[in-house]
Amino acid sequence: MISCEGLATKHVVVLGLGKSGLAAARALCRSGARVLVWDDNEASRNAAKAEALPVREPERINWAAMDALVISPGIAHTYPKPHPAARMAKDAGVPIIGDMELLATSGANAPFAAITGTNGKSTTTALLGHVMEEAGRDVEVGGNLGPAICDMAMMEHDGLYVLELSSYQLELCPSARFKVAVLLNVTPDHIDRHGDMGGYVHAKKNIFHNQGSGDAAIIGVDTAVMREIYEEQKKRNGRKVLPIATQAPAPGGVYVADGNLIDDIDGQARTVMTLSDAPNLPGIHNAQNIAAAYASARMLGVDAADIVQGIKSFPGLAHRQEVVAHFTGVTYVNDSKATNAEATAKALACYDDIFWIVGGRAKEGGLDGLELLYSHVRRAFLIGEAANDFAKQLDGKVAYEHCGDLDTATHRAREAALASGCASPTVLLSPACASFDQFNNFEHRGDTFRDIVEAMRVDHPGGHVHLAKSAEGLSS
Repeated sequence: MISCEGLATKHVVVLGLGKSGLAAARALCRSGARVLVWDDNEASRNAAKAEALPVREPERINWAAMDALVISPGIAHTYPKPHPAARMAKDAGVPIIGDMELLATSGANAPFAAITGTNGKSTTTALLGHVMEEAGRDVEVGGNLGPAICDMAMMEHDGLYVLELSSYQLELCPSARFKVAVLLNVTPDHIDRHGDMGGYVHAKKNIFHNQGSGDAAIIGVDTAVMREIYEEQKKRNGRKVLPIATQAPAPGGVYVADGNLIDDIDGQARTVMTLSDAPNLPGIHNAQNIAAAYASARMLGVDAADIVQGIKSFPGLAHRQEVVAHFTGVTYVNDSKATNAEATAKALACYDDIFWIVGGRAKEGGLDGLELLYSHVRRAFLIGEAANDFAKQLDGKVAYEHCGDLDTATHRAREAALASGCASPTVLLSPACASFDQFNNFEHRGDTFRDIVEAMRVDHPGGHVHLAKSAEGLSS
């Protein structure tokens, strides 16, 4: 658990008592801070009381006497409407910070490598952590996935924090300086929380704001908006700014060409690996993740050959195109993390003869943008709240059937795959939806799918199960 000794004897309010909030409250109490906590959910408040944490309604707090408000990333403090506690804190001039700021000011001596982006940050974070561990570094991996930041160990100079950070978290860590800062991509997301696209991009760019001499900024340049950010960051002196790309060469950086990873950091444009040698990282989106992790590890002093070996041995990440099993000729892929159409597009592009489980609580646009990939789909199996709307979007384009729940859909998809005559059918859970209509979160949905498939596999011995790394995501 990190130390918050800088806040010893200070009066701190913790708002939001999920995983990250409870970890922050515990770390603050252990460090001698005078802590008050609150959550709008009664069950969360009761859990805090069971740990003897002092629960108090925001209206009953003397905000003028408070030194900080530590807010969980999922709680609005500006747009679309600030939580009452955040408004009271602002009115009283109380700084609003997040758990990353607690780590940044904890006195931990290990450097930070941080990854953000609309898509791909979880895989890149896990991949970089794996590469660094395989290279012999002492690593703590977490943030927006895995362990809460405040549950991490205090580390010295020879260690490394590898952190996935959401736009929400990056708004709340003014003191953080990242030795390696990665911005993979930005596409419209969470606009309600940032006011507009400009506010979202600004929040993402906070990852670079304290960098200086000896630091590295690694930026995807496959889109016009990302190239603008790259050119903007290049104008700041004192650090290395590297481009990564999958669509065209990226001079001075790392890029993909003809299925190979090219290292041009030293101006030599060396082919360092063939991407097909990393079967647990399929698709062009994972090519970007590989390029980002490779560039990051190079900037952290790891030899290229060791990086490549780490990439090849990466087992994959749970819920991100996770091949959970293959038996009786059918492959089962858990892509539960695909909570919007853009994420699902990446999975649909990777497989042929797909028996697609799709649906849940739809996001704006539904399945818009997937039309060109429907040729990969043999049949869709609709679940959740979005089923009727998705049926209208698929009508006349893809054969589909209403299944209601995940268990029914998985069994129907298997039956259809077996009857199809396809040489290599894939049952793909890639919902293009949030999970909250039927599940606690996307992890719960993916775990349920894995359990259903495993139960079917037990009845058909001789198959195999792939074990990916588990992760818990919070926000983008």
